[in-house]
Amino acid sequence: MPQQTPEPRQAIVPDEAAGRRFDAVLAELFPEYSRSRLAAWIKSGDALLDGAAARPRDPVKGGETVRLAAVAEIQTEAVAEDIPLDVLYEDRHLFVLDKPAGLVVHPGAGNPAGTLVNALLHRDPGLAVLPRAGIVHRLDKDTSGVMVVARTLEAHTGLAAQLAAREVHRQYVAVVVGSLVSGGTADAPIDRHPRDRLRMAVREDGREAVTHFRLRERFRAHTALECRLETGRTHQIRVHMQHLRHPIVGDPLYGGPLKLPRGATEELAAGLRGFKRQALHAEVLEFAHPLTGEPVRVSAPLPADMVQLLQVLREDTRAWEESQRR
Repeated sequence: MPQQTPEPRQAIVPDEAAGRRFDAVLAELFPEYSRSRLAAWIKSGDALLDGAAARPRDPVKGGETVRLAAVAEIQTEAVAEDIPLDVLYEDRHLFVLDKPAGLVVHPGAGNPAGTLVNALLHRDPGLAVLPRAGIVHRLDKDTSGVMVVARTLEAHTGLAAQLAAREVHRQYVAVVVGSLVSGGTADAPIDRHPRDRLRMAVREDGREAVTHFRLRERFRAHTALECRLETGRTHQIRVHMQHLRHPIVGDPLYGGPLKLPRGATEELAAGLRGFKRQALHAEVLEFAHPLTGEPVRVSAPLPADMVQLLQVLREDTRAWEESQRR
């Protein structure tokens, strides 16, 4: 596998670390790297203790020199493609971008090219040495909105740790079927559907999944919700809304057949029939910068198709209210 030129780094084991395991001390000296990556470097001989190979469990004495030849291997073999990206925030450690609906995040069966990964590798070829080209969380193909991508291994490790610790604020806008009267919390475990492997489902034996939601705008037969993820399971908001019997408008997997409200205007019928994706948008992302600790808050405006959908719902609601007053 191709490699970049090693960049040796050195550190001194503090005296107070005497007696502790080498792998634990190494993780504290180089916190920008994951424990699994450091363990691999210990086993390959790329992490040396006073110039000699050591086992992960070997105790340190204190005062030794640790030399880390961090070999950055190519992790992503996808081909770079010149696909436009809407970058909302950028520094040398990370990108925050607004992913359009219809863009697949990772190459895979049926999507070997034309993905976000291909676009990222064109913008920054250095992402090839990062796991998944720096992507630490994903959005479904037809979900639009804000995503963060790490550009350095240090940032990747830090962002992944924040996501695991539930320290990243992820806020979505969803348009669902039914006129809700209040917000709430969906606390229902999710795992793979027992029969349909393309879908997820609420299951008693699933992984913990929590979605908080509140009303943003009510219509006569639909509701715009502001959803906040506490966990980040695959299709989480989509599955939870279906479980609550308020599926997301246009959702091809969880939405069910189109149901028009009584007396729907032609404009509403056309708007709902023409909305061919789940009406779900990742609106806000907040996290601590993985290197500086400074707060980062980035928002992505609603895309044009959701703006138009909301406008059609407002007009239908106004027309219905007027008819009720006659």
